[in-house]
Amino acid sequence: MLRSLLPKSHKKFLCLPLLGPIVDGFDDWLATNNYATGSRKNIIRMLPRVDADLRRRRVRNVADLTHTLFYACWRNLITAFPTGAGTVRALERYLVTKSVIAAQEIETARKPVSIVVGNEYANYLRRVRGFADSTICHHQYTVRCFLDHLKAKKVFIDSVQPSDVETYVHQAGKRLSRASLQHEIAALRGFLRFLSAEGKARPGLDRQIDTPRLYRLEQLPHALSWETVKALLRSIDTTSALGVRDYAMFLLIATYGLRACEVVGLSIDDVLWQQRILRIHQRKTSSSLELPLTNEVMAAMVKHLKRTPPPVPYRKVFLRMRAPLGILKPTAVTEAFQAMVRKSGLAISYQGPHCLRHAYALHLLKEGTPLKTIGDILGHRTAESTSMYLRLATEDLREVSLAVPDKRNSRKGGN
Repeated sequence: MLRSLLPKSHKKFLCLPLLGPIVDGFDDWLATNNYATGSRKNIIRMLPRVDADLRRRRVRNVADLTHTLFYACWRNLITAFPTGAGTVRALERYLVTKSVIAAQEIETARKPVSIVVGNEYANYLRRVRGFADSTICHHQYTVRCFLDHLKAKKVFIDSVQPSDVETYVHQAGKRLSRASLQHEIAALRGFLRFLSAEGKARPGLDRQIDTPRLYRLEQLPHALSWETVKALLRSIDTTSALGVRDYAMFLLIATYGLRACEVVGLSIDDVLWQQRILRIHQRKTSSSLELPLTNEVMAAMVKHLKRTPPPVPYRKVFLRMRAPLGILKPTAVTEAFQAMVRKSGLAISYQGPHCLRHAYALHLLKEGTPLKTIGDILGHRTAESTSMYLRLATEDLREVSLAVPDKRNSRKGGN
């Protein structure tokens, strides 16, 4: 209740000309979504400025609010109030949950050109090409970046020239590695072919892009030693709710070699406690995998769920620990891994949790686990995907290497 949050000044906010009728419910929503008391106070105290800005845009009723108006309001306030402009975003999410404004993608409402073209392309990738949702998201991101580039240069889609595409690829190459740039160019080529087939751009643009050269198996997989993995897990502070959650997440990755998307997708219904079975939905292969639930992993998950039980209607094991409450994204696991490495003080140069998956594969290999079993656990479709880990077992490879003949001894033997 707003009255309990601001007992002396709550009436001032309830009397706001535009937002006054919804302030009380907005504060309840903030509390439900785990916003701290201090954050709630700061957000509510920012509402008069938001109310005044929206009314200057001739908004008279809450029902007249749109994503475009919210975006314009946020752009106006972010310069003068960089720490308070987030109130606009929070208010926007609240009205979406209450169905006051349409539950559409906010980003598409801010960039009308990207919306129409991006949505058409996404539907094409889903219906015609049969791409997975994660792949479609990557292609949509590339499309948005490319259209933003054209907008900055004031170039329309139907007048795109090869030089415009080359300029974008050159700029993308400054922020991406060769492997990432290759994926970026592949997505851009697909988008240009789509525009050409729809008659929205000149044909042949996709053939004007050169892609960086990558050589098969040119780099070793990033893997930590097993001792480093255990030291990293021991370094996690499990006295806080965040530490308990992170320990359970990374213990799952280290114990089963899970991907970040598989960890965040884990539901309470996927844990069969009595049968001691963990059911994993592998997004990359669209298949399910049942693994034995070890005592250590079960204890870590139980401790996490007791400390932070998921509220209704959420069923995911791991949720956001900071407001607003919601499910985790795979990028959040990467950010948690980077924070864990910084706090541990260990000399780890890898930037993502995938190195734990590689370390687990190498650990199984050194324990004598058959390659086919390792591939089944990791969710590989072919043995070729698993064989890449053989290159990490350098000590084992040294044992099977042949001795280099001594030239002097070989000459004596010839005499």
